[in-house]
Amino acid sequence: MNIDIKEQNGGYTAILNGRLDTPAAVKAQQEIVPLLEHADKEITLDCTNLEYISSSGLRLFLTLRKETATKGGKVIIEHINDEIKKVFMMTGFFNLFEIK
Repeated sequence: MNIDIKEQNGGYTAILNGRLDTPAAVKAQQEIVPLLEHADKEITLDCTNLEYISSSGLRLFLTLRKETATKGGKVIIEHINDEIKKVFMMTGFFNLFEIK
């Protein structure tokens, strides 16, 4: 799992690559600290290359959403594959995020 964070257009984009399983989520928790620090901005999670997400990965997304809601920012999720879309539908996450 790799997360590449870029500042652009006054917000931030995080490009997620690989499998966001439980072990990767522990590492990713540290990698998303810059996003949490800038939660007053628009944060886009580009999931084009995200292959899988576990419950631990979903928790990271939820943490980011809560922080942006508190600080006045927002989270946009782009390009999720069909399998991840199914997970989002089953867990109710599809209604919690703006998904493009």
